[in-house]
Formats: sequence, C-alpha cells, structure tokens
Amino acid sequence: MADKKAVVLVSGGLDSATTLAIAKQAGYVCYALSVDYGQRHRCELEAAAQIVQQLGGGEHKRITLNLDAIGGSALTDKSITVPTQPAAGIPVTYVPARNTVLLALALGWAEVLGALDIFVGVNAVDYSGYPDCRPEFLAAFQRLANLATKAGVEGKSFHIHAPLLHLSKAEIIRRGVSLGIDYALTLSCYNPADSGKACGECDACRLRHAGFLQAGLLDPTPYQHVPAWLPPP
Repeated sequence: MADKKAVVLVSGGLDSATTLAIAKQAGYVCYALSVDYGQRHRCELEAAAQIVQQLGGGEHKRITLNLDAIGGSALTDKSITVPTQPAAGIPVTYVPARNTVLLALALGWAEVLGALDIFVGVNAVDYSGYPDCRPEFLAAFQRLANLATKAGVEGKSFHIHAPLLHLSKAEIIRRGVSLGIDYALTLSCYNPADSGKACGECDACRLRHAGFLQAGLLDPTPYQHVPAWLPPP
C-alpha cells in the first residue's frame, strides 16, 4: 500500500485536514492540492500549508484560478455580504461549480502522477446545504473521471474518496484528534479578519464551534465575535 498515490484536496479547514490525516493513515502517499480561486478567505491557504507540514503530507501544490471573475458567491464577490444568520435554502456562500472545478484539477494531477485515488473533505451531515457536497455529485464525478481520461479509457479506475461524507462535525473532530491533528492550525471561517482571526458569525464558524461543543472538546479558534446563536465555549 505504501506505493499507492492519492491526491488530497486541502483547503486549510477542519474537514480537509482530517481527510488528509485519514488518507495518510490508510497508507497512501499523499499529494496535497490547494487552490487559490479568488476566495475572500484566502488566508486559509496559509493554514493549508501549515496543516500539510504538521501532518507530513508530502508534496503540496498550489494552483491559482480566478473564480472571482465570474462571482456569484459571497466568497468570491466582495459586493455580496457573508451572512451572519442561518437561512433557508442554498446560501449565498455557495460558489458555483467550485467542487466540480477543484475535483477536475485533482483528477488532472492524479492522472499525471499515475494516482487513481482522490480524497475530498466534503460532508453531507453538518454542512451548509451545498449541492456539490452530496453523494450523488461524487458518484457522478467518479463516473465522469473514468469516462473523460486516458487512464479510464485504458481500463484503469479512479476512485473519489469522501471519508467524512456521513459523519457529524463532532465525529469528524474526534477522529481528527485521534489522528493527532492540531486544529488550532486550521481555518474554517468564511469572513476572517486580515490577521486570520475567525469572525465567529458566519455559518462555517457556527458549524465548527458547535462541533467542538458536541465532541466535548475545547475549540482552539480565536473568534472576533460570539453572537447569541453561537453556543459559548
């Protein structure tokens, strides 16, 4: 198993850090991929570098895109305010086609590396309702990967791994702690200060903090604000 390669998407957040640790525990030689896609929380990329280093994640590639050129999301268009209250439906923090684009990049690098496994930290339990975090999307992308590549045509099979897909945030955190992750290095916030300090108001901060509470563990994140709907530490 030691010679099995995997590309792991690492954003710098809690989920992707846990996914990298799981892939390493499974015996994969990991190639970490982070993408600067024009996100307003670009400081998460520094967190990604720290996480890869802490976990000994191997080669770490960073690719720059400009999804902010098409906008359509509070994460890529600064004229759209990041919401501070939960809302019904798909929130404005959804980035159109983001996971499709990120997985396509991971697929391309995997084919170059001769890797057949791609790990992504999507979750369909404690999440914001994004359509590209659903099991159906991942299954469809895996079919695409095996149709659209030279490796697939030649009979090889790509596998998209989403080990966190059906776990609660608390379960993810407990798993990561057991694998030695220093979650103080991670950043989940959608609207952090320039210093990298989490806002404490966005949906990502709410889900993260609630996960630590439910896991019975101290959240190491320094928050700028602790609004009424965010349970106190």
